[in-house]
Amino acid sequence: MATEQWPAIPLTDEDAIAALQHPHWRKRLRLSSMAEDAGDRVDRFLAAAGFDRAPWLAVALVAGIAAWFAGPGPGWWVAAIAGGLLLATAAAALWRGRDERYHLLAACVALGLVFAGGVALIWLRSEAVGTPALQRPVAGPLTGRIVDRIEQPAEGRVRLVLATREGETGRAVKVRVNLPLEDEDARLVEGALIRLEARLMPPASPMVPGGYDFARIAWFQGLAATGAASGPVEVLQGAPEGGALGPLQRSLADHVRARLSGSSGAIAAALASGDRGAIAPADEEAMRDAGLTHLLSISGLHVSALIGAAYLLALRLLALSPWLALRLRLPLIAAATAALAGIGYTLLTGAEVPTVRSCLGALLVLCALALGREPLSLRMLAVAAMLVLLIWPESLIGPSFQLSFAAVIAIVALHDSAPVRAFLAPREEPGWRRSVRRLAMLLASGLVIEWALMPIVLFHFHRAGIYGAFANVIAIPLVTFVCMPLIALALLLDLVGLGAPAWWLAGHSLDLMLGLAHLTASQPNAVHLLPQMGGGTFALFVAGGLWLALWHGRVRLLGLVPVATATILLLTTPVPDLLVTGDGRHVAISGEGERLLVLRPLREGFAREVLGELAANGGEPLPLAEWPDARCSRDFCSIELLREGRRWRVLMSRSRRLVDAAQLSRACSAADIVVADRRLPRTCVPREIRADRWSLARTGGLAIDLGRTAEVTSVSDSQGEHGWWRGWRD
Repeated sequence: MATEQWPAIPLTDEDAIAALQHPHWRKRLRLSSMAEDAGDRVDRFLAAAGFDRAPWLAVALVAGIAAWFAGPGPGWWVAAIAGGLLLATAAAALWRGRDERYHLLAACVALGLVFAGGVALIWLRSEAVGTPALQRPVAGPLTGRIVDRIEQPAEGRVRLVLATREGETGRAVKVRVNLPLEDEDARLVEGALIRLEARLMPPASPMVPGGYDFARIAWFQGLAATGAASGPVEVLQGAPEGGALGPLQRSLADHVRARLSGSSGAIAAALASGDRGAIAPADEEAMRDAGLTHLLSISGLHVSALIGAAYLLALRLLALSPWLALRLRLPLIAAATAALAGIGYTLLTGAEVPTVRSCLGALLVLCALALGREPLSLRMLAVAAMLVLLIWPESLIGPSFQLSFAAVIAIVALHDSAPVRAFLAPREEPGWRRSVRRLAMLLASGLVIEWALMPIVLFHFHRAGIYGAFANVIAIPLVTFVCMPLIALALLLDLVGLGAPAWWLAGHSLDLMLGLAHLTASQPNAVHLLPQMGGGTFALFVAGGLWLALWHGRVRLLGLVPVATATILLLTTPVPDLLVTGDGRHVAISGEGERLLVLRPLREGFAREVLGELAANGGEPLPLAEWPDARCSRDFCSIELLREGRRWRVLMSRSRRLVDAAQLSRACSAADIVVADRRLPRTCVPREIRADRWSLARTGGLAIDLGRTAEVTSVSDSQGEHGWWRGWRD
């Protein structure tokens, strides 16, 4: 049947006006007008605020990489890429043939493309370098070629990274093996082919939610397993002559430690060669609690100090020749000299990712100086960050990248603000007043840096030093202008056998820094532990900090809103009542007295540190068997916990001995939560939660908050279907 065609009825002007007066069309016109006005206002705001796209492009790249890590799986990652491309495409379509809203539409196109590129970049990087872990622990003979040698005399061991083949599949893999110092051999250097007996384990996932994720780090480093040697090492083929910087680095570290003994010598070796293996654990802990750990790792401070010294020295020496000063561009030659010095120092200290990242940033500063541009700006930092992320996108989620760039961004943003520029502006005044202003600015910079770094430190390490800003005000100038120049001078004078006085001065300066660290760390309440910060809370801190740094004028104060919200969320984050490790062996209970209750005694070690930090309790743990309200037998412990008016009965296994099935079934039915490092029978049915060896293998460690109901957070909640997490495949 033919479709009936309605005749077109022409509308008069009066009819059109009457139609537009209808409430439906009036509402649509009003919404359209509001959208148009909002778009125009945003574009005018971007134009008036001097919108600089370069820093925000870096933010978009960071957001894309972070979205891949936070996303649960391929479907989500594809949707994130599609969302970025859709935003860019829609903005480009609206932009065609229009001159208005240039800033808004151009920003949408650029940010959408870069965001999508960030997701794709880290996804491709993971597929290219990620190495699946061994399926299970293995023990037996191992033959491989040494790729890297890491000396750790303070831990009584040497670490060897070996290129070998997996026994079952024959695939080429890298493994890391710990070798006791007594089995150490001078021939065990890069390039040597060796055979040894070793026990290898897959890289460990976080013990509990928020813990250290070594499996993720090993995935991007290409490590399939780690373990320990169980016998002597046989050298099948020696290392080839020359071509490796490792022996040179180790010989330099040995030379420094031979000239300076004790803790000062270990730290001097770390500053000269990047070898931190000889630093005593007590000194490293004091440096960490004092907020001075960054001084021990070769990063931005050390590379910048060396390159800056080389630049100024070369410029001054070249300027002594009038012939050169009149005929050559001395800043360009000095920048090239400093660049060579920085690259050499980076290679000598092992060319680790943080050092290479710092070297790239310093080289960009040298380029700006050589070209007569502003050497330190947010645009330069954005370029440096994007270069690093294009090469190592996985470094984004590491504390090293976040801490270094956050510190520099805080310094640049602070000195770029109008009040600080006015405070530091040149003026006619006595020298002592100028010195006081500079000292006040140094202290203010330290406080701002400490404030900027505190969320990052809390997120990764769950602890914050209270006096770190004041310690850094003294320690950073001491290391930059005293310790490192004295070490460099001592090494130069050693070439002619006259370095002893310089080494003596360097040793006393390093002793002063160590004394400052121990003094700061020993103060009452020097360190505060807080429970795990959620990813959303951390994202609010980052978003607020970037808003404060990248905008100018009063609009930047809007960044205080997410920062204040994140602070409230952090302070109200509850401490987990129960922490259960992924193997079920360790259970930590908080809220029962001042001490942390633990199922099994915890000696000094990794498990004790992790459980204490995430339970926000740094005291001596108390074994559950010694707690008067607990009932423990040789095989099980039980305890009742009162939370918000409800009593929770928790049953935990202490051994793997066979027990009567009927008794176990009755005990499980009377318990609310059962935790075991064994596989429990099906007849064990608790009222709320059952966490045995089989279920924990899929979920990983647990953090349980008890109230009227139990809220359970597992390691698997933050892992998704990324290659390093095995639970989703099981």
